[in-house]
Amino acid sequence: MESVLISPSKALYFGLPGQVLFVLIPLIGIGIFSYIMIRRIGPLLKASADPRFDRVGERIGGVIKFWLGQYKHPRYLFPGIMHILLFSGFLILSVRSTTLVITGVVDGFVLPGFGGGFGQGYGLIKDLATTYVLVAAVVLMVRRGVFKPARYAVPPRYGKEHTAEAVLVLCLISGLVICDMIYDGSISAARSQSGLAAEALLPGTGHWLAANLFRSLPATMLQQLNQWSFMIHELIFFFFLCFLPLGKHFHVITSLFNVYFMKLEKGTVKPVRWGVSDEQLDDLESFGAKVYEDFTWKHILDFYSCVDCGRCSDNCPANAAGRPLSPRFISIKCRDHGYRKYPLLRQKSVENPQLIGAVLEEDEIWSCTTCGACEEECPVTIEYIDKIVDVRRAMVDEGIVPQSLQKPLQALEKRGNPWAKLEKKRADWIGAEGFKDSCPVKILGKKESADTLYFVDSISSYDDRMQEITRATARLLTAAGVDFGILGKDEKDSGHEARRFGEEMLFQDLKAHNTEMILNSGVARIATSDPHAFNALKKDYQEMPPVEHISQLLSRQVAAGALKFKPLENGHKIYTYHDPCYLGRHNGLYEEPRAILDAVPGMRRVDMQRSRDRSFCCGGGGLMLFYEPEKEEQRMGVIRVQMAKEAGADVIVTACPFCLVNIEDAIKVAGMEGQMEAIDLCELVSRQL
Repeated sequence: MESVLISPSKALYFGLPGQVLFVLIPLIGIGIFSYIMIRRIGPLLKASADPRFDRVGERIGGVIKFWLGQYKHPRYLFPGIMHILLFSGFLILSVRSTTLVITGVVDGFVLPGFGGGFGQGYGLIKDLATTYVLVAAVVLMVRRGVFKPARYAVPPRYGKEHTAEAVLVLCLISGLVICDMIYDGSISAARSQSGLAAEALLPGTGHWLAANLFRSLPATMLQQLNQWSFMIHELIFFFFLCFLPLGKHFHVITSLFNVYFMKLEKGTVKPVRWGVSDEQLDDLESFGAKVYEDFTWKHILDFYSCVDCGRCSDNCPANAAGRPLSPRFISIKCRDHGYRKYPLLRQKSVENPQLIGAVLEEDEIWSCTTCGACEEECPVTIEYIDKIVDVRRAMVDEGIVPQSLQKPLQALEKRGNPWAKLEKKRADWIGAEGFKDSCPVKILGKKESADTLYFVDSISSYDDRMQEITRATARLLTAAGVDFGILGKDEKDSGHEARRFGEEMLFQDLKAHNTEMILNSGVARIATSDPHAFNALKKDYQEMPPVEHISQLLSRQVAAGALKFKPLENGHKIYTYHDPCYLGRHNGLYEEPRAILDAVPGMRRVDMQRSRDRSFCCGGGGLMLFYEPEKEEQRMGVIRVQMAKEAGADVIVTACPFCLVNIEDAIKVAGMEGQMEAIDLCELVSRQL
């Protein structure tokens, strides 16, 4: 845009030529920024390995969806829209900021391709962006400083509030766009006074407003506005650049890389150490994350990338129940610990404390149910489960295990199930009165073979109430014409929870035994009604036959018309489906169970407000049935039952034995017996055959 004003590169500032000043400011700014980044990258180079350079196409797709497309932000609609406005403005104005930096040195500089009509079009878009960015920044400042949403609050035990930093950054953003408006507005006003042709401006934008406000000002004042707005813009820009790596706004730089290197397989747990095979685990001197550098470089990048938005903790069921766990502060505490351990100014010696005790608390780490709600909600795809499992591995390695978990873990090691029941009783559920004759179940071995293995797992084998699910599943498999059998005493616990509670070697023993038994059985496929066993066999075991949850098998049969159901007798009742974490979030099976329910004539079904990928964990997964937290204001299961009541449901249907036992217990604790009931999906539909 032609200007009648002296350009910043030719103007004088404190007797110093602008061209010199605007070479010095970028050099100093980029120099300081480079030094800070080198110090921040240092811990990543010392961290554990983490192979994240595969599947390039999927990773680029993730960047387009989650970083560029801001896919998760609208889940919190209003702040999400505000953030999208800021982010899109950031992308648009980055071109403008680059141009201005060079303009300070080269008078009249235009980026290649930005001349003519394209440049004019970009100018209009840029003017619009500066305007809505300013509006969004002011709105967010008011929201953060006045209304103060609860999820931003910082409990005293976690340190100081982060509001001041957030407001400062919003002020810096506002300063940048206001300077841009003044800079352009002064040029437009000077052109108007000189009789030059007016450029096209969008009415209502900051540029348009500034141009009209400045039109009557004398030329000398327009020159001053133009000159000093440019310099202030450059100072804010490079101060902002150097400030970003100092706190929570580091995510502005790191989020792109964090999303690119995100975990691509949900439901999996990282190995004890990448590059070390299961057979080599005995040779390791130490397990898990005991000190900061034991985390992988990607997990340290997670700490840098935390947005401090509180969405993870807002959706964490353990946090909602009052347990001492807030995923948000795991990231913040570890990030701040890393900043202290690796300060920007070099020190001769730096302490290297253990994570547990110095940074994280025992009960905080044991309180996690590994439900994945935090990871599902995070807009920059931060991972928590792998970190928590790694810290648990370190605690187990040091003998730091809660008293309530010691007996079930010992029982798993001795008997292959956490209840210490005899192995030979694992198939006793077959002998129930009226079941054995009506639904014969084969026990696979030398004399019996089958096409499909029904992997029952521990709770469904030994718990009297959960055996009803097991028998219902067997009836459904029979009705569907599936040739199936079970391992009986040759089956051991899948080890799913043992692994996620840090007992890696115990898990490896259970996996090795089950793998041998399954492969020796000669089955072509595996079915299970337990999402935890399903996830373990599918994600933690290797070289297994195809594994399905019973809901997948049944939904196909229903869709094909092979399974028919009779109408419900209690048609007045309203049903709701509770998504088990390891069936839903970790494996993406949301619609299959609902399709089965909806195929039952007379079914009246509603979804709870928190359903599908936002389902609320019941708190009873696997070994969590045995864990006794030091502090819990309210059981997670009770909170979930109350959600079902608010949805108007009379019956809670789930597809997980752990969920069922915990929800049934929660109904009693909540005093809702007679008002609410719980039932497993297999139980319900087997009655309707």
